[in-house]
Amino acid sequence: MKTLTLILSLILTSTLSFAQESTETYSITVKVDNALSDEGHMLIGLHTEDTFMKAKGVQISKSEIVDGTVAVTFDNVTPGTYAIMVFHDANDNEKMDFDTTGRPSESYGMSNNPVLFGPPNFTDAKFELVDEDIEVVIRF
Repeated sequence: MKTLTLILSLILTSTLSFAQESTETYSITVKVDNALSDEGHMLIGLHTEDTFMKAKGVQISKSEIVDGTVAVTFDNVTPGTYAIMVFHDANDNEKMDFDTTGRPSESYGMSNNPVLFGPPNFTDAKFELVDEDIEVVIRF
C-alpha cells in the first residue's frame, strides 16, 4: 500500500510540474511614437486570427497620448500567434471613423507595419510570441 501511495504521489507531482511549465506567460509591450496629435486616445488590441477584424481583441487597452507617444503592455500572454491593431481615436467615440469614400479618417496601424492597399489581414500583421517578452513598435 505504501508503494502504491508513493507511486501515485510521484505521478501527481510530475503531472503538476509539467502543467505549470505549459502555463508560462509573457508580456508584449506596444509602442507608438508618431501620433499626429495628443487629442483623444489610442485604442490598442491584441488579436488572434479568430478575433482580427471580427471582434474585440483577446486583450485591449485605451491609452492617453503624450507628446505623440504611447506605450502599453499586455501582461500574462500565453505563447502563440498574435497581431496588434492600433487606431488613434481622436474624437473619443471608441470606434474607427470613415470618410465618404469608405477610407479610415483616423490614423491606424498594426504589427509588422505593412503597407496596405486594401483592408488589413491577419497574415500581414501576425507574429509569434514564443519564450520571452517582446516589444512591438507600430508606425502610422
